[in-house]
Amino acid sequence: MKMKNLSTLTALSALMLMTACGKIGKSHKGLPDDGQLHGASPANAYNLSKPPGMVYIPPGTFHMGPSDEDINYAYTARNRQTSINGFWMDATEITNNEYRQFTNWVRDSIAATLMQYGKDVDGHFQIDWKKASTIKWEDKATIEKIDQLIVVPDNRIFGKKEIDPAKLKYHSETFDLKEASQRMNEGKPRGQFIRKKDVPIYPDTLVWIRDFSYSYNEPMTKRYYSHPAFGNYPVVGVNWNQATVFCEWRTHYLNSFLEKKRLATESDFRLPTESEWEYASRGGRSQSMFPWGNYYLRNKKGCLLANFKPGRGNYPEDGGFYTVRADAYWPNDFGLYCMAGNVAEWTSSFYYEGSYNFQHDMNPDIRWNAKDSDPPRMKRKVIRGGSWKDVGYFLQTSTRTYEYQDTSKSYIGFRCVIDLPPTLTNNRR
Repeated sequence: MKMKNLSTLTALSALMLMTACGKIGKSHKGLPDDGQLHGASPANAYNLSKPPGMVYIPPGTFHMGPSDEDINYAYTARNRQTSINGFWMDATEITNNEYRQFTNWVRDSIAATLMQYGKDVDGHFQIDWKKASTIKWEDKATIEKIDQLIVVPDNRIFGKKEIDPAKLKYHSETFDLKEASQRMNEGKPRGQFIRKKDVPIYPDTLVWIRDFSYSYNEPMTKRYYSHPAFGNYPVVGVNWNQATVFCEWRTHYLNSFLEKKRLATESDFRLPTESEWEYASRGGRSQSMFPWGNYYLRNKKGCLLANFKPGRGNYPEDGGFYTVRADAYWPNDFGLYCMAGNVAEWTSSFYYEGSYNFQHDMNPDIRWNAKDSDPPRMKRKVIRGGSWKDVGYFLQTSTRTYEYQDTSKSYIGFRCVIDLPPTLTNNRR
């Protein structure tokens, strides 16, 4: 009798499971409930348009390294054939206006949290951005509520209450895929690979004075980031850590919008690797010295082709004393502006003199997530392209140098890349 009841219970359980599976099958929109394999999309429709201000860099193969004699005989960049996958890249360096959108978002999010414009969701405060957009910054009541963001009395000029740039910090949360992929870390909890930190994000405007001893550059310190005349000029005074969290914020900003529209989220914005940067800079000219080709810094009419330090220091000869607009001069064959000169650019790659000797020939890259406690040598990041204050050698597509990741300069900026399909149209399957 007990065995009969057990058999009945087992049959009933199987029937319930089959019924449940039938209900799940019916819940898949667009899939026929015929018991056959049809596949299931991981998310809703893909409907992202072409990223504004970006151009597609097609996959290809090029000779990475010097296209001419290594005049320094440093042998830190040996010529080697390299293949690169396709990606999207900002046509220009990130401008002051674009970076200001980031700093304003951080400012507004901190203020909205202090003013409790939102609600707690699963232990996290979710901002109501409609209310946050109505913040009246000049209102006395607002100033009182966001007092934690205001400069302390001792730091005020004529008692004016202003936002303290040092208090604008972006809360970063990333997953360390490289560390998690190590075999020795298999099976470890996910939380061990989540990196959390608060990063100050306001550009260091004092770099214009700090970088040049016995030189009068105070007007640039006071006006370059704050005056509308420089809105479309490349942002400077941003270190590698700040450039990285800008990419993280840009990813979060896009995916939050896509999730709101119930669309598939996208891959991360990021800094280009050193090899990606060089490949993009060459514009399909595999063995050319400069983005425009060989061998000269002037065209047939004698006009300079980039913003750098001509001759022995005739800074204004190329049309700009300091930086110029991010879309100045002719773009290369990929449609990228100022890949040589204007400002040098951060890459994601760790600078190691002999890295070309052991990197893979497919999407080569070497990275090191340096901690604050690491020695300075481990904090070196590759910068490329040369700048407005550099001589012509640094404008070559193959010239590599470095700067420390926690250092900001008046001649270093950045641009972003993202891994997306080559053709972006609406209603893609």
